Amino acid sequence: MTIFNSDDRNSNDRDRTKARVIDQFGGIVSPRKIIFWVLATAGVLVGIWIVSSFLMDVKRIEAGYVGIEVNLAGSQRGASEIPVRTGWVFYSPITTQVIEFPTYVQTVKWTRDANEGHPANEEMGFNSKEGMEIFADVSLSYAIEPKNVPDFYVKYRVNDLDRFTHGILRDIVRNSLNEVASTYTVEDIYGEKKAQFLAQVEQQIQAKVTNVGVGVQQFGFIGAPRVPSVIAQAITAKAQAIQEAERAKNELATTQAEAAKKIAEAEGDAKSNVMRAQGEADANRIRLNSLTPQLLELRRLENQRALIERWNGQLPTVESGQGSLLLQLPKGQ
Repeated sequence: MTIFNSDDRNSNDRDRTKARVIDQFGGIVSPRKIIFWVLATAGVLVGIWIVSSFLMDVKRIEAGYVGIEVNLAGSQRGASEIPVRTGWVFYSPITTQVIEFPTYVQTVKWTRDANEGHPANEEMGFNSKEGMEIFADVSLSYAIEPKNVPDFYVKYRVNDLDRFTHGILRDIVRNSLNEVASTYTVEDIYGEKKAQFLAQVEQQIQAKVTNVGVGVQQFGFIGAPRVPSVIAQAITAKAQAIQEAERAKNELATTQAEAAKKIAEAEGDAKSNVMRAQGEADANRIRLNSLTPQLLELRRLENQRALIERWNGQLPTVESGQGSLLLQLPKGQ
């Protein structure tokens, strides 16, 4: 019994020790403390997420873009107070907004072709000096100067360049076309003054967007402008008539030039003959004036000497003397 009682006491001591260990361990990792630490950790994570999502954010401005940091509290009163950002930008999305704008060349096409530009019919319509309605497909290229992006934003208040292109800029182009076209006839716009007309329209567009740093790189028609078929045929016929008249004029000028050349050649030949005859006459006159008895005698002696030098020693068959004629007759057989 004693032994068993002793064992029981030892067993009870071990149980109390084990209970204390469990109690101590349980005090460290009690359910309440586990819940507390879980909630604390979750709160920290939520706080970090709130700070990173709402109190602090980061954005990278790629090459070919610039960003402007706009104060959402409205304390910025002008474009000069809006900073331009590039590269990595850290900001608070609660108080500020970073808006990106591309600074590379933008090209837009407004056409009636569903396969070019937008699928809708975006052709431009305008009126000529006579009030004739003209339709055209138009192409425009432009770029924004990086340093002027704040001015661009303050004036137009758009954070999407596509809205500016197909809204504000389209209206500017259409108004410029109508303003300039009102000083040109339909024949000028359709014909030889088309390049001059387009250059003037481009200058008009540029003048309206220069102050916000928008530079027009190119403006022009895609294809020929469209006018009523009757007008187009009349303009074409007139152009052909002008070409035919110009061709006939050129041919006439060529014929006149050839005739003038022949006349000039004939006149030149006649003058040459006259001058040649005049020269011969002058030469003969000089020769006659230079003849003297002494010169004639000298010439006679020279001729006689030349005959003597050429004589071969035979007498002539006919000889003449002073007042007599001697004939040498053959002798008879």
